[in-house]
Amino acid sequence: MRNVLLILAVVVALIAGTYFADKGTRGSRKPSMHADVSPDKSIGTMEPEVAFKDLDNKDVALAQYRGKVVLVNFWATWCDPCREEIPWLIEMQQKYGPKGFTVLGVAMDEEGKSVVAPFVAKEQFSAGGQKQSMNYPIVIGTEEIASKFGGLLGYPTSVLISRDGKVVKRITGLIDSQEISRTIEGLL
Repeated sequence: MRNVLLILAVVVALIAGTYFADKGTRGSRKPSMHADVSPDKSIGTMEPEVAFKDLDNKDVALAQYRGKVVLVNFWATWCDPCREEIPWLIEMQQKYGPKGFTVLGVAMDEEGKSVVAPFVAKEQFSAGGQKQSMNYPIVIGTEEIASKFGGLLGYPTSVLISRDGKVVKRITGLIDSQEISRTIEGLL
């Protein structure tokens, strides 16, 4: 009987502890007038000063795209969601490229160029009703570069930058091609 009471007391204590711990981690429903309630603090900030290496080992500075709307897309060759959105990126590059837009594909494979270059050279994607290669610049990323963009929680991660170099939107996971297209059109 004594063991049953002890077990019951422990269960009640665990339930109470869980309840109060959960309640303590929830924020107030009413934001303070001084609180920053924006989901991403990088929105509206200037793009980071970074330089990448392209597949020819040439330096590519993000700043050289100033004056264009840029979708910086962090991806990897082994990432299935990344492969799923590549056709959308190809179509966006075709549609908006002539209007002052570019996708900048930042490959984050640990093996770097030795894996990325053959992938880019041989892979074909069904975009616009036909098989196409990636038609936008591909550069090699590093963890240091990713940290300058606020770090990555997963792949793909995309950061949309306006013509004047300000971060407009950040998407972790698959982009919504219709939503991002509307945003891009508004920036062009």
